[in-house]
Amino acid sequence: MKQLLLRTFMVSGAIMLSGAMVMAQQQPSNGGMRTPQQNPNPGLNSPQTQQQGSMQQDPSMQKMQDRDFVRKAMQGSMAEVQLGQLAEQKSSSQDVKQFAQKMTQDHSQLDNEMKPIAQQMGVKTPDKISKKDEKLNAKLQNMSGKDFNDTYIKAMVKDHESDLSAFRQEAQTTQNPQLKQAAEQGAQVIEQHLAMIKQIAKNHGVKA
Repeated sequence: MKQLLLRTFMVSGAIMLSGAMVMAQQQPSNGGMRTPQQNPNPGLNSPQTQQQGSMQQDPSMQKMQDRDFVRKAMQGSMAEVQLGQLAEQKSSSQDVKQFAQKMTQDHSQLDNEMKPIAQQMGVKTPDKISKKDEKLNAKLQNMSGKDFNDTYIKAMVKDHESDLSAFRQEAQTTQNPQLKQAAEQGAQVIEQHLAMIKQIAKNHGVKA
């Protein structure tokens, strides 16, 4: 009887020991603690990403960008009007003269549309063109004929490519509804100007 009980205990002990070994093998190897579930997109919650998101939504920074855009847009329109008037007088080509006349008209209108927005935002109307445009104006004053046409055409292509990018960017980022509408309309006008001056450059054989 004692031998039978002893065998029973031994068999039971062996079964329990075997079960304990199997459970031990199934446990994680990192001290019995489960590995935390990884974030499928850790970058979304990183401090750097959160900081970037707050910067993009910072109203004060956006207002500064809006004010800077308005000031530069008005200054740019002023330059287009002055250079257009000069080209109307000095250009020897009818298509360049017609383009210059359109610059004078369209950019005067763009400037007038931007002035109420500038006043609302506390942006002072520029009283002179940029130094870059002053240099271009002085350079064109001393030119005539083909040299004048080629220099003016190249400058107009470059300026309108830059202006189109700036107007499109402002239309996408500003939270000011009036400024957004003005930037969108301005981008459409500038896009037309760019297509026109590129065609004129092609007609004149000017690589811009």
